[in-house]
Amino acid sequence: MTGLRAYFTNMTTSRRTLLAGATAALTAPFFGTGKPVLAAGKSPPVVVELFTSQGCSSCPPAEAFLAELAERQEIIALEFHVDYWDYIGWKDPFADPRYTARQRAYNALFGSPYNYTPQMVVDGRAHEVGSRRSAVEARIEAASMKRMMDAQKDAAPELVLSHGEGDALTIRLTGTPPESGPYHVTVVGFDSRHQTEVLRGENSGRNLVNAHVVRSMTTVGQAWSGGEAEFRIDMSEIAGDGGCAVLIQNPDTGRIAAAHRMMF
Repeated sequence: MTGLRAYFTNMTTSRRTLLAGATAALTAPFFGTGKPVLAAGKSPPVVVELFTSQGCSSCPPAEAFLAELAERQEIIALEFHVDYWDYIGWKDPFADPRYTARQRAYNALFGSPYNYTPQMVVDGRAHEVGSRRSAVEARIEAASMKRMMDAQKDAAPELVLSHGEGDALTIRLTGTPPESGPYHVTVVGFDSRHQTEVLRGENSGRNLVNAHVVRSMTTVGQAWSGGEAEFRIDMSEIAGDGGCAVLIQNPDTGRIAAAHRMMF
């Protein structure tokens, strides 16, 4: 078992619990009135993941760029803090070894022998140095065009999020994915903004600003291959004060077939 499939499997089994409510219900009805419902439709946003660290002196420009991307409606920007810079002298308060493992799984798919920062991954299929704005923008444009082509071929799943029944987030999927699955359904919680005074390490003396810092990541489904499906997760399992993103991702190729966000 290699790549993202191994990463997702390990992440899932290491969680405190996979919620009993996060199971597929293929016959569930559409959401009724009176509930907050957000639909991504067949042309969902492009996902940009930044792998970074407060201990990395070359990362602040990429973090500033991600903060700009986070303001754009056509992009879901997520900032993953890795832990392998902590030994330099500053322990990143947002670092998590699971995010380092996610980056390692991506690089295994890309054929890259090592992790690096700052790295931006676009829609799970391409990567660039996060501070190279023009190169990242080109990747985003290519990913957006790919989504449009998938939609024209009816190979773009529809994704709807609803929060209003109890204290749960409901995720509804319909349609056909662009490539064979199964796909994993992952909920990512993130903080809106942080400002940190760094006292040691390569960024000593700097006040760093970080946006959309990932604080939790939970896989609530592992076997969606098309058709109608519904998943639920308790809001208490989603950490972060900024919002959450839902990613529909092929663990074998890294491809994100659909994604949507809900801001808190």
